Amino acid sequence: MSDETQEILKEFLAESEEMIEVLDQRFVALESDPANTELLNEIFRAMHSMKGSASFLGFTHLVDVTHRAENILNKLRQGEMAVMPDVVNVILEAIDTIKLLMADIRESGTDTHVSTQAVAQKLDAILSGRTSQAPGAWHASHDRTVAATAETQPVSASSAASPPKLGGILINEDAATKEQVLDALNEQQHQAEPKTPLSEVLVQAKVTTERALESALQKQEKSGRGAEDDQTIRVETKRLDSVMNLVGELVLGRNRLIKIGGQLEQTHESDPTVRALGETLAQLNLVTTDLQLAVMKTRMLPIRKVLAKMPRMVRDLSQKLGKQVRLDLHGEETELDKSVADEIGDPLVHLVRNAIDHGIETPAERHAHGKSSEGMLRIAASQEGNCIVIRIQDDGRGIALDKVKAKALAKGLVSEAELASMEPREIINLIFLPGFSTAEKITDVSGRGVGMDVVRTNIRRINGTVEIDSQPGKGSAVTIKLPLTIAIIQALMVEVEEATFAIPLSSVIEAVKITRSDIKTINGREVLKLRERVLPLLRLADEFEIPSSGERDKCYVVVVGLGEKQVGVIVDRLRSQEEVVIKPMGDYLADIRGVAGATITGEGKVVLILDISELVQDIRAGRPAVAGLSYMTEEAP
Repeated sequence: MSDETQEILKEFLAESEEMIEVLDQRFVALESDPANTELLNEIFRAMHSMKGSASFLGFTHLVDVTHRAENILNKLRQGEMAVMPDVVNVILEAIDTIKLLMADIRESGTDTHVSTQAVAQKLDAILSGRTSQAPGAWHASHDRTVAATAETQPVSASSAASPPKLGGILINEDAATKEQVLDALNEQQHQAEPKTPLSEVLVQAKVTTERALESALQKQEKSGRGAEDDQTIRVETKRLDSVMNLVGELVLGRNRLIKIGGQLEQTHESDPTVRALGETLAQLNLVTTDLQLAVMKTRMLPIRKVLAKMPRMVRDLSQKLGKQVRLDLHGEETELDKSVADEIGDPLVHLVRNAIDHGIETPAERHAHGKSSEGMLRIAASQEGNCIVIRIQDDGRGIALDKVKAKALAKGLVSEAELASMEPREIINLIFLPGFSTAEKITDVSGRGVGMDVVRTNIRRINGTVEIDSQPGKGSAVTIKLPLTIAIIQALMVEVEEATFAIPLSSVIEAVKITRSDIKTINGREVLKLRERVLPLLRLADEFEIPSSGERDKCYVVVVGLGEKQVGVIVDRLRSQEEVVIKPMGDYLADIRGVAGATITGEGKVVLILDISELVQDIRAGRPAVAGLSYMTEEAP
């Protein structure tokens, strides 16, 4: 296969995937608004474009399925067939087959390894009117449409003349398009005995195409738009990742230069060369920041790309479980980093499936509790500061605290004493612990005790947090907070003895200076009373087994938060707020708890970035976060 053909194939697969996403969403919308002709036309155009491209590339199985589905869609938009659940189900099954064909093309370069006979038979049955709807229903609908058209649009002498035909298909001379021409040629190709000679077909196609081009040019001149409309190009993600990595290295170099420049200004303040260097570094800092923001924006995409699969999934799952669920999507234009979007897809699927399976009741149960038969599932995304917040809410049965307590005790996840000291919201969030599940039976939807743990693990991987709030009988709400990007973050640099740590600034609430007498002990744990609230304390020196040079009379407490939970981190000194580039720890150190990664400071030192979510959980569980790890400093023996 030539490079040019490979490029065309890659473009075809990318465009087809976008079309399939659109088709899944539009069909779900069409079921709730079957009279929407614009929606039907949009679906038809997408299917038609896919068929045309597949035909050009010679994918016969894909052409066969799309052609049959397109014929049904044409009857729907012409009013010859009603939008019935059976019809939509079969076309959605065809779309699933198209997805399999696309996967086959991507892997093998052909579409011959996927059988399409079964779905083709179903599509033919729908096309011939053999569905579960009442006999002649779509014929009657078509008759009514034709009758209404005849009553409202009297035939004039000029319009009574037969419009031109191309391969047996009527063509509107004033609104002819390239799609209509391709339609006609495809139809001509499928006929066993063409009614029109090929030479005549080509002549008519040429005339019709010229009219279509002339009409399109006139419309462009009127609207004042031309070739400037198409100003986008496709770029592979790995290229953007490479650019982002280079920007990260540039940020580290900038930080190092600014640090050195600051030291030179302190020792050679009167030197004009040093002053010029300072001005140049300030300009470099400005340009680097702008470049970083520009690169980050190129990696941003709207969250609707992630949410595109939700309408179809909710529809299929609610039908399978015999429930009625209405999905409301809000904030689909909210943008987030491509790497964050890739990681958040699976957790959202888990949460939506759990909400429908465990949360929302059946229509009978809802009626018994005075609710409407249709459940509500709402997914809303928004940007709050430097975070993306996603909220998944349902109006179902909620989470039963008694079940959560019983399951947590039965599995030995918590003790009676710990449960007694927990707030209701903390108890609910125990469902994120590994192996926890309140499902009474295991199904293929949920209930194996791994889903919610996977949710938290995947979200933590991108430095995000997840919290659940629930009211029995009223529903549940899951709140996910994600960083805009996971490559470069703002961090608070702190010192413990001779070691330096970075705390993500998004987790920091405040920092207070205390004395040794302010620290109290309750049940063997150090706490601090801060504004009428008892705050559990965590000593980084103990967590990372840093050799101590002696007890200090004064120190700092950095208050960090994870949802409703807050913990005070005891440190010796607060250094500065810096922009740091997160580097992975590597396979050898990847499993160390309490560490999210590492960075390089302006002095060229390697600094650990703390994983606040794990530290908070570990102090709640009463265990050290980094058992067995000694943080060795230059002065340590």
